[in-house]
Amino acid sequence: MQIEQNTRVSAHAAASLTVDEASDGQRIDNFLAKTLKGVPKSHIYRILRSGEVRVNKGRIDASYKLVLNDVVRVPPIRVATAEIAVTNAPATPVLQSTVIFEDDAMLVIDKPAGFAVHGGSGVSRGVIEQLRLERPKAKFLELVHRLDRETSGVLMLAKKRTALVALHEMIRNNQTDKRYLMLVAGEWKEKKKRVTLDLQKYVLPNGERRVNVVTDKSKDKYDEAQHSETIFYLKQSFVGFSLLEAQLVTGRTHQLRVQLAHLGFPILGDDKYGDFALNKTLAKQGLKRMFLHSSETKLKHPLLGEKMQLLAPLPAELSKFLNKLELK
Repeated sequence: MQIEQNTRVSAHAAASLTVDEASDGQRIDNFLAKTLKGVPKSHIYRILRSGEVRVNKGRIDASYKLVLNDVVRVPPIRVATAEIAVTNAPATPVLQSTVIFEDDAMLVIDKPAGFAVHGGSGVSRGVIEQLRLERPKAKFLELVHRLDRETSGVLMLAKKRTALVALHEMIRNNQTDKRYLMLVAGEWKEKKKRVTLDLQKYVLPNGERRVNVVTDKSKDKYDEAQHSETIFYLKQSFVGFSLLEAQLVTGRTHQLRVQLAHLGFPILGDDKYGDFALNKTLAKQGLKRMFLHSSETKLKHPLLGEKMQLLAPLPAELSKFLNKLELK
């Protein structure tokens, strides 16, 4: 693949744009950021403050939420942009075979391990970019939630803004039932265990973001901690290992990985919080990835209200590794 880059001055002419269903309910600042590619956000807020942007011929502020059929007047803008041309892009769909469910409102896939959900931090193309590339006619396509790069399984995307808003509301109100399967080091005893821990994000000297468990509540930074809660179920016991199912009550960054590592049951193959020496040994035995899989999500359809059960079977490489283990 060859990438060519050059800088040019791009002119955005004045335009009147009619809000369609895809932008209904979106904030005007986010709408302009998406519409005016390459324009710095500082400039977008400047033209909003100055009144150059009008909605239905009236002035609005950056927090205004668009309504279907609003007419947005965008002033002419000139900005230097970096133009990147990519040749030899893949012509065949990569993720079409992973689709679990699709209708006019939602797209649900069984995300492969090793595939980031979005580009950035050295990743040129994630799930969302790939799907937009594969579906150039899609008017609206946004991630509903995230999965870690090495986690496989159920990943939901919205094809309508109304569906995205409704799904986010359900997640905030704990109206979804999300289940994960994981294989951990150690022999878990309880059939059912509720774990509640306070988690806090921090940054390593190299800029990498991590999460830890807050144990000293007297520290000043404790105010920044987030409550995390998971219900764990023992599915199968092996000699030295345990297969668990996790039901999320909250959905914090790296929640399952950090909680289990803190309890002394690190997820196998976890390269951030796991047992690195054990991971190296298990890699030679065939486990080349983290054993964490989003297996099931139950919820109501965001627009129709019907009950849904979204299932992603355990990937073949994880099933194969399980079959090698000695039952307890």
